[in-house]
Amino acid sequence: MVSVYRKDAIRELAEVLHALDIEIVSTGGSLDYIRNMGVPATSVEDITGFPSILGGRVKTLHPSIFGSLLCRPGQESDEQDIKQYGLDPFDMVVVDLYPFEQTLAEGASHDQVIEQIDIGGISLIRAAAKNYQQVLVVPDADYAGHAAQLLRKQDGMTTLGDRRYMAAAAMDTSSHYDAAIFNYLRTNEHGGLKVSIRKSLPLRYGENPHQQARYFGDLEAIFDQISGKPLSYNNLLDIDAAMDLMSEFTDPAFAIIKHTNACGVASRESIEDAWTGALAGDPVSAFGGILIANRHIGEALAAKIDDLFYEVLIAPSFDSSAVDLLSKKKKRVILRSNPFIRSGARFRSLLNGVLWQTTDQGTVRPDQWQKVTVKIPDIQQERDLMFANTVVKHLKSNAVALVRDRMLIGAGFGQTSRVDAVQQAIMKARAFKHELKGAVMASDAFFPFADCVEIADKEGITAVVQPGGSVRDRESIDYCNNAGMSMVLTGQRHFKH
Repeated sequence: MVSVYRKDAIRELAEVLHALDIEIVSTGGSLDYIRNMGVPATSVEDITGFPSILGGRVKTLHPSIFGSLLCRPGQESDEQDIKQYGLDPFDMVVVDLYPFEQTLAEGASHDQVIEQIDIGGISLIRAAAKNYQQVLVVPDADYAGHAAQLLRKQDGMTTLGDRRYMAAAAMDTSSHYDAAIFNYLRTNEHGGLKVSIRKSLPLRYGENPHQQARYFGDLEAIFDQISGKPLSYNNLLDIDAAMDLMSEFTDPAFAIIKHTNACGVASRESIEDAWTGALAGDPVSAFGGILIANRHIGEALAAKIDDLFYEVLIAPSFDSSAVDLLSKKKKRVILRSNPFIRSGARFRSLLNGVLWQTTDQGTVRPDQWQKVTVKIPDIQQERDLMFANTVVKHLKSNAVALVRDRMLIGAGFGQTSRVDAVQQAIMKARAFKHELKGAVMASDAFFPFADCVEIADKEGITAVVQPGGSVRDRESIDYCNNAGMSMVLTGQRHFKH
């Protein structure tokens, strides 16, 4: 039984079946395609005695088809039905479902998408998979080549192991297809979670060598790996954090990531200057980091980057000479990033369940800020505050970012108190002799007391951006007014755990 959408994909299989003198039963366009190859085939209508109706919506849904597919030769009751109803048991089913996901991705209308919900094909797949002890199921045109090789090698025969393997593939196809349809039709009133990712990549190990790991998804859609060793679990975590952060910038920007936190970020008129600023932010932590740029990397910049030991370098494009230079160290990973639409959801497994949330895509622009102090930020401070608020959004809580001239000069993150985060950020800035006077500070959440702004003031920091929302916001605001500092509230918290 053959019913496929992608006709060309079954040419080899149809030729093998014909060479093995196996009778083919088919429908509609599949039938015409096979016959045009010069391969004889029987129409489904000749078996059912019933035409295709409702514009092709009903073709194979008939007891003569499904009885022949689900019957179990050798079982007495089934044998009686086979004889009584003239059933001819199928040995194989080949299906390629209507392209529901492709149609949806192309932006088709609702009615067009609904018409791509396959009914007969999915029923054939499930029936054949259920009866795998007798039937070989080919649930997708991508498996047609495998089936052709199998039949050719084994002279038309299959083992129980062969059929069970393909039955599992069939249920994978079926469940993935149904999940896509559910996620399209669902509303917020549906409580279920359906996530189906069919492509996966085994990783060397997890966060530590004794842990097993696998990536589920299509990395090739996100970037092209130009050189270097296979990516690790920890590499992927850092790459995700790096690409999340870089997606926030439109001006030339460079960032350095360690353990998913930014230790260097800068935005400048040129990507070369952005690199210099990012590295200067914390050159010690940059060792062994993940590097990311949002502009082309030429040979001159590559030569500077080459002096640093790093794990991964990501950019949208490279000079060939830059690749040649950077690839001399064989383990270094170089990735060319591709444009892609980031998922709007985040998942985390815990307590034998899954947490789901939308991604933190909120960015409150300066014209939406609440200016709560007598002194308001000037243009330069406003730019730096926006930069700092963008960076702090991507640091682990509790987090504080210190910025001067669109360059991260100190970061405090992963701290159990906000005071500790402020002190850590100041300590980092001092360690690399960054000028704190005139710098700005961003906090991922509100200040519960005025102590944080007081510490910042004593270091020469002149402007602060924070979400606000504390019952004691007034204390921090009053301190800023008394100290001649400016403070703005965004109304949007950016916790990250």
